[in-house]
Amino acid sequence: MNWASILLFAGGLFLGGGTYSFIQQKMPRGVTLLLGIGALMCVVAGVMVLEVWE
Repeated sequence: MNWASILLFAGGLFLGGGTYSFIQQKMPRGVTLLLGIGALMCVVAGVMVLEVWE
């Protein structure tokens, strides 16, 4: 595991927590959806970086 994948996973988890918080606060659905997509993209990128470096 390298620093790039760790940072991407951490960013994805942070954004995922923000998505959950936005849902609880009943924020607009579009904003919540964009934040969720960003979180998913960070986690997927972290997995892809892991596969490249192994």
